[in-house]
Amino acid sequence: MCSEVARGSVPEDAAAVVTVVDADDIVVMRAALGGLTERFGRPVRVVALNERDLEVAARLRVDLDLPGHRPGDVVRFRDKLGMCRVVADAGIALPAFADAPDTAAVLDFAEVHGWPVIVKPRLGLASRGVIQLNSSFDAAQLAEFATEPRLVQQFCSDDIVHIDGLWTGSELRPWRASRYLTKCADFDRAGVLSSVEIDDRDLLAHLEAFTRTVCAEMSDTDPLVFHLEVFLGRELDGVPRIQFLEIGARPGGSEIPFLWREVHGYDLMAAAADIQLGRRPRSDPLPNATVAGWLLVKPSIPLPCTVTATSRPLDQIGGGPYASVLPAPGSFLPAVQSYELCGARFRFAGASSAEVERGIQRTAADFQLHCVPGEIPALVHAVEGELE
Repeated sequence: MCSEVARGSVPEDAAAVVTVVDADDIVVMRAALGGLTERFGRPVRVVALNERDLEVAARLRVDLDLPGHRPGDVVRFRDKLGMCRVVADAGIALPAFADAPDTAAVLDFAEVHGWPVIVKPRLGLASRGVIQLNSSFDAAQLAEFATEPRLVQQFCSDDIVHIDGLWTGSELRPWRASRYLTKCADFDRAGVLSSVEIDDRDLLAHLEAFTRTVCAEMSDTDPLVFHLEVFLGRELDGVPRIQFLEIGARPGGSEIPFLWREVHGYDLMAAAADIQLGRRPRSDPLPNATVAGWLLVKPSIPLPCTVTATSRPLDQIGGGPYASVLPAPGSFLPAVQSYELCGARFRFAGASSAEVERGIQRTAADFQLHCVPGEIPALVHAVEGELE
């Protein structure tokens, strides 16, 4: 069961596929599951690999009394307010935060903790709906997403690091830490998003200890494929200042699963599926120390739009990506919250963080994705015919 946008990712040899308009609608998903159950019998497992699908999958497991995470297990990793409360109660460092049911609550929070503040949906995905308020005059922006629960956090200007890997329920392995070169919240404005894996062993030791503490608090017995984000700063004595931002119970998005499989020889998606199928995922160390990184480039105009032309990225010999996914001229890019369909995607590998970062920066500076607003059917059909 999947959305129309995700249909192309389903294997062609699947016994059946049901596409739905809204995969978040439990009524729609129950109806789709009912039709499949009539054809194939009662399922024995429900698997969901995307963060937005985890809650619906948990509710379907309750309906069918199937093994796996229940809604109470999932909400621990979906509700950012509850997540922060669990972490704070455990004594783990994080910026000040509070529930933000209305504008008054945000203004009261800023009165105590100062400006700027960050307001974001409690059940948000990626950077959707994240707002930075620099003063009380910016409070009018809060009306835009007033229909959903939100939280407010003290603004932190530190770098953001994402840590990805497997928590066995008692041990951290395998795992990788990466530093964002641009911040997710700036993706819409800047048009680029990227990160590079960290090769500083001293820093990695601190990040490992912090990650182990967070994972043990969030999942003290069950295995977990996770995507953890933290703030990284430095104290006066040079010891890294690490603060919790958020954690997801799923593989990281963007190019992360591809890099793990292609560069490190480990399939994070397979590990997540194994856990949900009741199998023991691979927990051996990653086989090589190659540094990986990724870059996303948005179109020159807001989505939805049609691609008219692209410039070619640098080749690998020139420090460019080892793999790229470029929309062909004529491709239509819909207005959906999806890294897969955001524009152009690039993957990098090298001997050091500095080498990979240089390749990312050069590609970001040289590559262009030219588009025009909306869909142009004639152009799309011409390109499709040419490809055939």
